[in-house]
Amino acid sequence: MNVELRTVHDSDLPVFYRQMNDPEALHIAAFTPKDPADRDAFDAHWAKILSSSAVVRTVLADGDVVGSTAVYGEPGEREVTYWIDRAYWGKGIATEALRALVAEVDDRPLYARAASDNVGSLRVLEKCGFRAVATATGYAQARDAEIDETVLLLEG
Repeated sequence: MNVELRTVHDSDLPVFYRQMNDPEALHIAAFTPKDPADRDAFDAHWAKILSSSAVVRTVLADGDVVGSTAVYGEPGEREVTYWIDRAYWGKGIATEALRALVAEVDDRPLYARAASDNVGSLRVLEKCGFRAVATATGYAQARDAEIDETVLLLEG
C-alpha cells in the first residue's frame, strides 16, 4: 500500500468527521472531544487547527483519505498526533505516515501521548523512534473515566 501525506483539503473534513465517530476507535483513543458527534464543534476545532502554526497533513493510502496526522504546540513542547480509519489499522499505515511527518518536521524534541492500554498506538510511536518517558493519569472522555496515559519523547 502506497502511503502519502498532503495538505488538508476542505473535502477531507467530512471523512475525518466520520472516522472520528467510530465508537471502537474512540474507545481505544480514549482522549477525545467531549461530544464527537457535535459537527459545529468539530468544524470549529478544525478551523482553529488549520489556521494555527500546526503542521497538519492528510494521510492517503493508495490515493484514499484514511486519516490525518499533525505536529502542534510551542517549540520545545511540540506534540504529534494521528488518526487512522479503523478499517486500515494493522497495515503499517500509521507508522509510515508518522515517519513521513517526523521526517518533514525538523523540530525536536517531539512528544506524544497515548492511553497506556493502546498497544497499537504505542507500538507505532516506538517504531518511529519515540520512547516512553513518563506516565500520567487523565480523564478520558471516550471512556468517562480516569486512565493511565504514556508520555513519549523523540529526541535528535
